[in-house]
Amino acid sequence: MRDLRVEKESIIMKINTKELSYEEVLKLPRLQHKTPMKPQAWLATIVRIVCAPTLRKIKFSYTSERMELVKKQPCLILMNHSSFTDMKLAFGIFYPRKMGIVTSVDAMSGILGKLMRLLGCTPTHKYVADMTLIQDIQHMLKKNKTSVLMYPEAGYSFDGCATAIPRKMGVLMKRLGVPVVTVITQGAFHRDPLYNMLQIRDVKVSAHVKCIATAEEVKEKSVEELDALLDEAFSFDNFAWQRDNRVSIDVPFRADGLHRILYKCPHCGAENQMEGKGIHLICHHCEKQWLMDEYGQLSATEGETEYPHIPDWYRWQRDCVREELKNGTYSLDTEVEIAIQVNLNGVYKIGSGRLTHSLDGFRLVGADGKLDYIQPPTFSHTLYADYYWYEIGDVIGIGNNEFSYFCFPKGNVSVTKARLATEELYNMKKKRKTIPQMAQ
Repeated sequence: MRDLRVEKESIIMKINTKELSYEEVLKLPRLQHKTPMKPQAWLATIVRIVCAPTLRKIKFSYTSERMELVKKQPCLILMNHSSFTDMKLAFGIFYPRKMGIVTSVDAMSGILGKLMRLLGCTPTHKYVADMTLIQDIQHMLKKNKTSVLMYPEAGYSFDGCATAIPRKMGVLMKRLGVPVVTVITQGAFHRDPLYNMLQIRDVKVSAHVKCIATAEEVKEKSVEELDALLDEAFSFDNFAWQRDNRVSIDVPFRADGLHRILYKCPHCGAENQMEGKGIHLICHHCEKQWLMDEYGQLSATEGETEYPHIPDWYRWQRDCVREELKNGTYSLDTEVEIAIQVNLNGVYKIGSGRLTHSLDGFRLVGADGKLDYIQPPTFSHTLYADYYWYEIGDVIGIGNNEFSYFCFPKGNVSVTKARLATEELYNMKKKRKTIPQMAQ
């Protein structure tokens, strides 16, 4: 029965794949920019109807704050990204308000992508600077007269806390000059956490919808003040919410895949020896075990419980990665299977290659050396890393607005550590650039 539930929820979590040589991929037509379409009301209605069973099942409800200040004006809607359920929640909140939706390029592949365009979606590459996207958002707001829904985190949360948000979002808000609305969910992360292999849990889901700034307030406030408002809205901790509200998730598979988040043992320091299975997390290097209780907290079966709270363990791993970067011992060097996306027809598997990550950034080599892509450490504030990506495998995504490279590590590699290292290295490099040079 459990497997059936998983299949029903994940049936559209697929992407077209095809095996081609690298030379054949280079000959394929590139993604052509298209002006965002006005959302088709009939399709939005169908989507809302399709969402209804899920919304009923999760007993979805939401509260609102200052939304009377928005009325029917087109606005920028910034929603946290917890799971695939998020889009359904957005339609549960805002329908029949017309919305253009910023979507990742890979999510708009195939026939589904054509329908999504009719729904008002526009594609963009994750964590890649895209000035055309700003023009598209302005077109949706000003010409199409629709609100715009986007996920500033871009990727799903790993540890139940906000994924790194790009700085200077306040610049975008000021440029658009429209009301800004945030949507923060409770329970969506726990219903379908990314680490848990698409296994759906029976959790009630709610959301808080707030106008954090009217058009007038956007005009009056500084970029720093607008950034601070967004940071405040995105300062959530889903595991703390579960613990404090005694939200019981008493399923026998709640720790499945937990090692994806918690890859490093705080007892012996070994990496990639962890395994989350059933209700336990175990380190196969030192054999220490932790029990994950029904409220999402951890306790060692023997000895000290280093980090009962999962985000605390995650932050400790970040600290460890930062130290590795500072002392020059961090490195990633792994064989990978490579898939490339150049248009909306799908992704193309070109065979094996090698991915390295160091203080100099990423380097991907494949196709007998014909592919040699370098991505500097200041290219992006975070990394497109995902678990069980389209049910293929854990992935590290790099690339630019022309080529997206999806790298599936063959060895025992943590994509979580790669994301942490990318974020910390970016911060180190940016901070170094802003330090004034001492006078000679």
